[in-house]
Amino acid sequence: MIRATGLVKRYEGRTVRANAVDGIDLEIAEGQLVTLLGPSGCGKTTTLRLIAGLERPTAGEIVINDQVVSAPGRHVFLGADRRPIGIVFQSYAIWPHMTVLANVMFPLTAGRHRMRRDAARRRAMESLEMVGLADFAGRPAPDLSGGQQQRVALARALVREPKVLLLDEPLSNLDAGLRDRMRDEIRAVQQRLGITTIFVTHDQDEALAVSDRVIVMNEGRIVEQGLPQEIYTWPREEFTARFLGVSNSLAGTVREVTHEATTIDVGAAHISCRPREGLAVGAAVSVFLRPESFTVTRTRHSPQAWEGRLEFSIYHGDSWDYHVRVRDELFRVRSYREKVGLSHGDTVFLEPDHEAAIVVPAQPPATARASEESPAGARSPSPLEPR
Repeated sequence: MIRATGLVKRYEGRTVRANAVDGIDLEIAEGQLVTLLGPSGCGKTTTLRLIAGLERPTAGEIVINDQVVSAPGRHVFLGADRRPIGIVFQSYAIWPHMTVLANVMFPLTAGRHRMRRDAARRRAMESLEMVGLADFAGRPAPDLSGGQQQRVALARALVREPKVLLLDEPLSNLDAGLRDRMRDEIRAVQQRLGITTIFVTHDQDEALAVSDRVIVMNEGRIVEQGLPQEIYTWPREEFTARFLGVSNSLAGTVREVTHEATTIDVGAAHISCRPREGLAVGAAVSVFLRPESFTVTRTRHSPQAWEGRLEFSIYHGDSWDYHVRVRDELFRVRSYREKVGLSHGDTVFLEPDHEAAIVVPAQPPATARASEESPAGARSPSPLEPR
């Protein structure tokens, strides 16, 4: 349904990196919801705008519904009004001088594909019904809440019955509770219509919740892509692991590789992890452990457990987050079983779940510095080095 090949966007005369989008290849099947995920400035919104026809690519080809809509080498470019798309912007772009109904009717009564007003009204009311706002049709648009305005923007994007829906961080202006509800509604509408959708966000929870496939981007390139559960559970790149919020990391060296396991030396300790292709003995790696991949106890139940000191805890309702100091590193550990009596300064023992450890090749220094801007922070040396 959507195919981009060798897609490049260069902004001439700017002091930032040469290419905002740097040779992207992607393909999105009909009916899929695919999320472009990455930090600010990674090129995800520029990619969306290139697909929408709001920006002209420097190079590459874009095909939508078997039609070439952009190919600079062949002097082909169709503007946004000639592409079978609907767009929801981050700001919603609701016209304050219009009613809700007039906002949704506008794409049908303006431009080259105008409809008769009675037909446009019927279509707009159907679109408002789809998003649960039919009763608000006559209300002035500024009188709506943020969530309602977001629904109006969605109804307006869908009113022309597009083949492709493009969503540019549509939830970022909403509060946390409303963001979750609107996220679920967008996914429900998308699945009900079976419309091919590209969703742009920097929020990993949104990406994992709504997507059929997640494409992780950084510095204008695709770093990794796959099913949400694959990207989250077994990321193959260090940048992906850090960006998806894996807050515990260890620098290690591959000691042994077999068909059953990969053994990693991390300071004075070692971890036997799931086997991974492409790792050789002696290779430098990063080992990531999610907060829920630890067991925390008051007594040592295994010689592999790490002794630490509890610095502070945070209660989430369904779980506790414990921040445990092991030598020079602070580990974040999540427990879904309440630990009665744990308090600041207590000695505790952490036992990692080796099966849940994520092992990726260590990034070279230049790439590692770039990933320090991700939410999870920079790579640290192993806290388990002997003293």
